[in-house]
This record gives sequence, C-alpha cells and structure tokens, in this order.
Amino acid sequence: MTQDDRGIGATVATVADPEPTRAEPSPQSATKPAKRPYLYQIDLFRILTFACVIMVHVVSGSAGPEDVVSNGLQVLLHFTREAFFALTGFVLIYQYMNRPVSAVAFWRRRFTLIGIPYLAWSVFYWLYSIYLGNWSEPVGRALWRLVFEVATGQAWYQMYFLLVSMQVYLLFPLLMKLLRATEGHHRWVLAVSAVLQLGFLYWWVNPPTLSGTAASLWVHLYVWVFPYQFYILLGAVAAWHFETLQRIVRRFGVWFVVGAVVTTVLTELDYLRSTHLGMPPSTASDIFLPHMMVFFILTIAGQYALCTWWNARRKDGSFVARAVTWGSDRSFAVFLLHPLALQLIAPYIIPMQHPLGIYWTMAVVYIWVVAISLILAEFVRRIPGSMWLTGRPMVRTDFSLITQRFRAE
Repeated sequence: MTQDDRGIGATVATVADPEPTRAEPSPQSATKPAKRPYLYQIDLFRILTFACVIMVHVVSGSAGPEDVVSNGLQVLLHFTREAFFALTGFVLIYQYMNRPVSAVAFWRRRFTLIGIPYLAWSVFYWLYSIYLGNWSEPVGRALWRLVFEVATGQAWYQMYFLLVSMQVYLLFPLLMKLLRATEGHHRWVLAVSAVLQLGFLYWWVNPPTLSGTAASLWVHLYVWVFPYQFYILLGAVAAWHFETLQRIVRRFGVWFVVGAVVTTVLTELDYLRSTHLGMPPSTASDIFLPHMMVFFILTIAGQYALCTWWNARRKDGSFVARAVTWGSDRSFAVFLLHPLALQLIAPYIIPMQHPLGIYWTMAVVYIWVVAISLILAEFVRRIPGSMWLTGRPMVRTDFSLITQRFRAE
C-alpha cells in the first residue's frame, strides 16, 4: 500500500503536475478561490490517449513504413497528438481561470516540473543512442548533437511533446488574457483559430520550395506550438465554459460518439481510396491533411463524452476507480519509458512474425511494451529522483500498514 496513490485530474496542467486537487477550503484560506471539483474523467481520458500513443509506436515499429494496413491503423490512432494538446489547454484553464496568475511563478513551477525531466530524459536517450551504435562518433559532434536534440525535441521520437508543452506554458499568460478580453465572443475566437489552422495545414501539405536552413526548419515545424494552436484553444475554451460543456455532453454526448465512429469510417475509406489511386501510404496517412481536423475534433469530443459517462457511474474505492487513479499517476513515466521498452523488444519482433504473423505480433508486442513500461514506471516513481525524472514526488511504501495486514490475517 502506498501513501500517495491519489490520481491527478482536472487541476493537472500536464501529465507531470503532482499538485493535489481535492483539498477542502480551510478557514485560513477562505479568502482564496475554492478549488474546482476533481474531474476523474480526465484521468481516464489521459490513460486511453496514452494507450493509443503506445499502439501507434508499436504498429509503426512492427511493420514497414509503406505497409498499407499498418499506416491505415496509424492514421486513426494519431488523434492522440491533438487530444493531448486539447487536454493541456483544458486543464490549465480549468485550474487557473478563477485564480490570479503570476506569470513568473507559473513559469517557475511548470518549467521545473516538466523542464527538468525533459533535460534528464533527453540526456538519457542521447546516451542510449550512443550505446546502440554511435560509439565512433567524435565527442564534439556528439555533444553538438545533444544540444540540437534538446533544442528540437529530437532526443527520441516522443520528446517533442514535452518541448511543445513548454511552449504552451510560455504562452499561457497570453492565453488567459485573450480569453478574458474576448469573454462572450469565444466562438468567434475559435472560428478564427480554425481558419488559421486550416490555412497552416494547407500550407504544410503544399510546401514552398525551400533549401538549406529554411528546409530544415520547415520539416521540424511539428515541434513548435503553431500546428496545434486550435486544439489548445479548443480545450481552453471548453474548460472556460465547463458547466455549459457538461450540459452539452449530457444532451448530445451520444451524437459526439456517433460522429466519432462515422468520421473514423470515412477517414479510413478516404485513406484506402488515396492508396488505391497510387498515393504512398505514409503520405495518405499524414495527420496534417486538412480534412483530418473533423476526425480529430469529433474523436476528442467522443472520447470525452465516454469518459464523462464513466465518471457518472464511477464508484469510489472500486477496483476500476483505483486502477484508473493508479494508471493516471504513472502515465507520464510510461510515456517517457515506453520507447525504451519497445527498443528492448525490437530484436525479437521479426522472429516473432514468422510463427505468429505481423498482426498477432503487434498484439503481443503491445502487451509486452505496456507491461515493461509499467514496471519501469513503478520503479522510477519509487526512487529518490522521481521528482526530477517524472515531475512527481517519490511514492513511499508504508510497510507498517502491510505488516498490520499480515498480522490481522
């Protein structure tokens, strides 16, 4: 048994924030704004999204880059990127909209919680890449590569997410000012944001002719906040109007789910049509295709509706409730560690494909990656450096409670 198995929900600005959320206001804090209710649906939303992130990487790591079926599955699972940035905007606003925000204090806290783990894991994966085969790389070049990877989120393929999250933190005080200044007109703010998003996406898939540094910057645009600005704002506006959002979900939630299913089918049919016409699968599954916005929005809305329905039926202390709380607490560590788990299994993937076939192999690899990631995450959460590696304090086991239980038995 542990002393801090509380989940992190609505007041978590990212997967790395350990701030508790359900403390009752005390007489001494009566003048401070009361904390808003804990949103357990956010815990489940986070877990489901992380599960899909792992699946994306397992599928891409188990099949060739131009495999039609695997790319068809990935095109559906890539909603995770947009879902996480919508979640980031949502939980930041949910936590801070009724509080005075000091930009300096906010940045100090957020950059400490995510910036230190970002640097730590960037160095870890840089060293791991050297271990995997870059022994002959000159020291100066290796160190310059580390600087470049830290600056661009390229130390490993999942690290860019933390880099973009820090950009969201940097812009958050401006986001708060924008939402306050446009109170009553947020639908128009979203409309303008959507137009800008579509314009960017069209520009992205129809790039100008570039070379040199400009071309390098262009291919790394996905590590900047701009490709995700609409989803961040969508989550922020949803949190700003949380009570209205809940009424809409109660009334139209089933249609969000239906819409997600319909757009899933249509997205897959469009992908298959494109590949049938000769488009390379990797191009046809590009998540920055403009029409993908509809699929992403409805999938995010449908998943939130399902998580809200689960929360309405959630029972405190039940196995599922405790599992979701535990999973949410370990999710950030799992996100950081699952590529390592996949890399450890990688040498066995092709040999497994001969007796099992490629798709059963994906299922087996997925189970193993999740299991190994959870074991590693549990270990990292229980060592003194947990705060600097996961943004959360070390989990401490209360052995006296375990002893009392055995004595009772």
